[in-house]
Amino acid sequence: MSLIARLLGAGLIGSLLAGTAIVPAGAATPVVRAVNATTTGVTGDVTSEQEAERVDRVPTPALRWYNCYGPAQCATARLPLDYDDPDGASVEIALLRIKARKQASRIGSLFVNPGGPGGSGTEMAFMAPGFLSDSVLDRFDVVGFDPRGLGFSENLKCFSSTREQTLNQRHLEKFFPYGAVEEADYTKAARAIGQACSTTGAELAGAMSTAEAARDMDVLRRAVGDPKLTYLGFSYGTVLGQYYANMFPDRVRALALDGVVNPRSWTGGTTDQGSLQDDRLRSADAAYKALHTLLLRCDRAGVRRCEFAAGDPVRHFAAIARKLRAKPLVLGRYDGKTERLTYADFVGITLMSLYSAWGGESVTYLAAIVSTLLAAPTSATAKQRATARAALRDRLARLRTPARDFPYVNAVEAFSGVICTDADHPGDAALWPALTAAEDERAPYFGRAWGWGTVSCAGDAWTVRDEDAYRGPFNRTTGAPVLFVGNHWDPATSYRQAVSAARLLPGSVLLSSDNWGHTAYGTSTCVTTAMDRYLLRGTLPAAGTTCHSPIQPFTSRDGLIIKAAGGAARADAAGNGPATAEAKQLPPVAGPFPAAVVAGALR
Repeated sequence: MSLIARLLGAGLIGSLLAGTAIVPAGAATPVVRAVNATTTGVTGDVTSEQEAERVDRVPTPALRWYNCYGPAQCATARLPLDYDDPDGASVEIALLRIKARKQASRIGSLFVNPGGPGGSGTEMAFMAPGFLSDSVLDRFDVVGFDPRGLGFSENLKCFSSTREQTLNQRHLEKFFPYGAVEEADYTKAARAIGQACSTTGAELAGAMSTAEAARDMDVLRRAVGDPKLTYLGFSYGTVLGQYYANMFPDRVRALALDGVVNPRSWTGGTTDQGSLQDDRLRSADAAYKALHTLLLRCDRAGVRRCEFAAGDPVRHFAAIARKLRAKPLVLGRYDGKTERLTYADFVGITLMSLYSAWGGESVTYLAAIVSTLLAAPTSATAKQRATARAALRDRLARLRTPARDFPYVNAVEAFSGVICTDADHPGDAALWPALTAAEDERAPYFGRAWGWGTVSCAGDAWTVRDEDAYRGPFNRTTGAPVLFVGNHWDPATSYRQAVSAARLLPGSVLLSSDNWGHTAYGTSTCVTTAMDRYLLRGTLPAAGTTCHSPIQPFTSRDGLIIKAAGGAARADAAGNGPATAEAKQLPPVAGPFPAAVVAGALR
């Protein structure tokens, strides 16, 4: 297992990928307007004849549910690989549901998607009791399906063997390449993924666009007996939700979209030829904005609340990055190999730390440790250096497992199967070093981190296409208004994306939040209550509502104090979320950067 894998899972950046945070109380209840979106009979656009014909002629799958994984039920459905050829090849889709606790007052099914692309809907549904409110769990069967090509559904397999895949992806086991040699190796490996998916994996890779997942979801909606769709999507899951809203506008009951991506930015257009997708999404800019603001707040908080506040944190962080660009930090020997922390490791772990509601503590804790180890021996005592090194090594040790050659893990291929068929990308993979360097100039540290995630989509690598991919329009009027949710400090889905996406769909409402981390549900009573009311009753928050999260960085001397249900809970100085039996977790959201790059590093 690589250095990155152990750092990610060993607690250094808290538990952001597992969602181990809490649903705090203490924020004001949002103002609501007396509009029930599910019963007002809002008129809107209708599903096009072409899309209606594609999905409605598919027989309703008979879902043979069976008990699985304790409280859950599982099923599979075979759906057309190509909806223009419903009697041709098919693909198996896996579903999992947690049944409503109060069946007598059940509203219907709530479909969930954690994002990615590549995140598992079945896993999110299974984890629903840990993060959804009781009122939602009482009234909805929570249903998740793994989109075609990934998870427990039929998998995309672009290489003929695990050995071939492993040998290719060894050059991708980093957050991003830095320097000409690494860039050349990375580009070659990424180009090989695109070519393999366009040949060996072409049949399924050419049918994995978001539009296909939206069509699958409409057939599955019918299979669970719902006349209209109720949906909760996070991150890339907001793209899927918006595709559904525009492809099937009259089949919407309620769509709550948290951590929003503007679908026009996602796909690109005629004026975007030759540009990186992140030039449109500006995720790197959002990450830099969050980091820069956290470092300024650290400075204002002082060393009693932020140990990285000694001196100028912005300049101090830049100095650490500059040293690591020049030379990796040697951590010691492990399994007979020299362990190093590279510049890309430092930036990548910082980015993933920003995904957490406790990102301030996580980022500055990491920076302080690395600073101690980079400093001249005389600037820190031997005990301080040993403590810092032990803090890293102890977390690394928790994930030390033997390297394995199987099973076949297709996370990188599954991510690419969606993003490469959905969006416009530059035509030559050799352009990525210059394009990502330019993005890094615009958004320091994170331009390369975000930009390199799509290199396998280059036109000279990924040549298979989905002829039925959806390219718009994205401004259709839905039968019920859509709720968008965006937070100001999201490092993955820029708040500006939420603003612009909400403006596209007539009648939709944007709920804003000042929480930190990726997505907002569960970070305050205000956000959670507003989203729950909308899902349950269709009641929208008043336009312009902004929620305040009590989870704010550097708000106590020795850790973050959060008023949680049942009392106070404390996050430690490393930013690890508080543990309390009475509190709930944050949603297990699959952000696009981890799904794209870190999955390749987890081998």
